[in-house]
Amino acid sequence: MADALLKIPCITLTGEQKALADYPAKALLVVNTASQCGFTPQYKGLEQLWQRYREQGLVVLGFPCNQFGKQEPGDAHEIAQFCELNFGVSFPLFRKIEVNGAGAHPLFVELKKRAPGFFGSQGVKWNFTKFLLDPATGKVTRYAPSTKPDALTGSIEKLLR
Repeated sequence: MADALLKIPCITLTGEQKALADYPAKALLVVNTASQCGFTPQYKGLEQLWQRYREQGLVVLGFPCNQFGKQEPGDAHEIAQFCELNFGVSFPLFRKIEVNGAGAHPLFVELKKRAPGFFGSQGVKWNFTKFLLDPATGKVTRYAPSTKPDALTGSIEKLLR
């Protein structure tokens, strides 16, 4: 399916331009992340999902964001170093972005439209909001920051079949 969402350009921490379509996947898990958040330990669970399911078609994508409590103050190098040293993160990470407001990255604008929050809210409420995308259909499911990565295994497995 030629889905515009999959073609939105994003810049990796290493400066490469990528789009979701560049990742051959049956399931894409897009997460806004932060290094100094109470939910930061979820990096470990996200890495575990990536290691467990990547051969079957899952891609986990991390998008650092400093909009919530200024909990991602570092630059690209500091973010990469922190994630690798503290959590062994090997899944793709992108340049720091905004997820809300006038400067919101187009990827998150579209994800929020397709999977609004409670009561139809378009805003992302906090770090580690998760969006599970089925690239074949364009369907997006949103998960709250408090939802631990391992709670997504059933939904991920359905997409990987």
